[in-house]
Amino acid sequence: MNLVIIDYGAGNIQSIKFAFQRLGVDAVLTNNSTLIKEADKVIFPGVGEASSAMKKLNESGLNKLIPNLEQPVLGICLGMQLMCNSSEEGTTKGLGIFDVDVIKFNSNLKVPQIGWNKVEKLKSALFEELDNDFIYQVHSYYAPITKATIATCNYGIDYSAALQNKNFYGTQFHPEKSGEYGAKILQNFLNI
Repeated sequence: MNLVIIDYGAGNIQSIKFAFQRLGVDAVLTNNSTLIKEADKVIFPGVGEASSAMKKLNESGLNKLIPNLEQPVLGICLGMQLMCNSSEEGTTKGLGIFDVDVIKFNSNLKVPQIGWNKVEKLKSALFEELDNDFIYQVHSYYAPITKATIATCNYGIDYSAALQNKNFYGTQFHPEKSGEYGAKILQNFLNI
């Protein structure tokens, strides 16, 4: 299994790398376009602020490469949000893979949402053999429900916990920090 984790300076890459090592797969950390294109599977991580992360993608040319990848790609947290059309965070134009705009949680809610939340309404091979359960997340912005939604969470409102468009998958939550349940999601991604 040739697994690449895109290293563009805005990712929680070590915890993701260790999560895959526990599954018996040694991922390559890289921003090299050729290695990314040649990978069997690609992880697009992200932690931090949307506009500065998108700036790094634009500077490296990865903003052109990622939407054209043909193998399975999994965006995690900010990685998923950057795969959307735009984000209110820093008025950021995204990669446009998921046809939805990321918005901030209502000011009546405590943000960021930190901790465990139940993921529900599961669809897609990403959740094969899984039932509704708790996952770990940290975020102030979210993708509303859309035709690409393959799982939901509720935090004052229902929102997209996971998205899929063709070979592109995204989780708002952190599967690498969600125990055995998250490990199964990562294994399912490897199996796609």
